[in-house]
Amino acid sequence: MKRLIDIIASAFGLVILSPILIVAAIAVKLGSPGPVFFRQIRTGKDLRPFLIFKFRTMVNRAPRLGGPITASGDPRITKIGRMLRATKLDEIPQLLNVLAGDMSLVGPRPEDPRFVRLFKTEYRELLRGRPGITDPASLKYRNESDLLAHSRHPEREYVRRILPAKLRISLAYARRATTISDLAIIFRTILAVTR
Repeated sequence: MKRLIDIIASAFGLVILSPILIVAAIAVKLGSPGPVFFRQIRTGKDLRPFLIFKFRTMVNRAPRLGGPITASGDPRITKIGRMLRATKLDEIPQLLNVLAGDMSLVGPRPEDPRFVRLFKTEYRELLRGRPGITDPASLKYRNESDLLAHSRHPEREYVRRILPAKLRISLAYARRATTISDLAIIFRTILAVTR
């Protein structure tokens, strides 16, 4: 049932949001040199890697210019990228990942493999299902980059405090998730983004 909802909702979302996708793609392309999409390896269901799609919000080849964690005010973020990140429009291309079966609409955020290795026990349980675009931890830490901006060591802060907290929330949700609770999370996410 969950997979059927994912397919229908992501296909519908891509069609409905296509004008926004087109405008965002043009803005990214005109805003700075480089590709429209940012693709990166993330850890998926059963700890298998996959390529996640997002609109590129940073300068081209940004991973080579700094660490994997991005805090607010990171100089690698482009002007267009700041707006896309603030509105979460950079995440819309992940509907392609949902359609392809790499992700679900609701599930733990797909993580960089290097962080998954640090919390392999938790991720082994969590990723029995597909990672998702949103879940309760995503909603609670919606402004994660702002929290990291106040840290002298953003990656250390992420690994020691934020990621363990997110994992606790995601695990608690995954253990009791239902179709109804997933629909409620989607609704809460839409409200949070539209505000």
